[in-house]
Amino acid sequence: MKIDSLSLKAYTEIRKKILSQQIAPNTRLKEDEWAVKLEVSRMAIREALNRLLGEGLVIAGERGGCFVKPITLEDIKEIRELREILEIGALRLASIKISADQIKQLEQICEDFTLMIRQGYYSGACEADLKFHETLIKCTQNEKLLLIYRTSHIPLFHDKLGKALIATNDYDLTDKEHRQIVEALKAKNISLAEETLLAHFKRGYSTIVDIV
Repeated sequence: MKIDSLSLKAYTEIRKKILSQQIAPNTRLKEDEWAVKLEVSRMAIREALNRLLGEGLVIAGERGGCFVKPITLEDIKEIRELREILEIGALRLASIKISADQIKQLEQICEDFTLMIRQGYYSGACEADLKFHETLIKCTQNEKLLLIYRTSHIPLFHDKLGKALIATNDYDLTDKEHRQIVEALKAKNISLAEETLLAHFKRGYSTIVDIV
């Protein structure tokens, strides 16, 4: 594979793990370790980290090296506002354009989320959560909106994974809300879909703020 393809592979994998909180804030991203993990060259890792630096997901240490940027209260507030603007708008557009296959895809993601929780695989549940919300954007069939969403760095669980203060009930509520959004889309009940999504954001925001 060419170096640009390997760099893209590294960028995609590391970015996904940062956004899903599989890599904790302030973790140092060592080129040699990630080169081995992803089976690419150190140069590919270096290029990927430079791209993540430019996007603000990674910061440079005072003595060198790259570290996962921690999330501040202001970041959380801005992320919530951005999500509401993008995803409520996406719901309205998706209610018009969504296909039967896309409904089935959302339902399958809900099943995957439930399974991950039952198995205690919370990082996998986090990925399913990320996939659910990105799929909502895809249901608009608007590539420009999808591009904006993908480059907006919206970490769904923020700093929640791996923290003892997070109860299983939080995941149960997330599962219930996801399923209600899908059912509302199936029924063309956009007001219920919006109401549920806004409540979903509000609850998540309050939980994260309490922890931070």
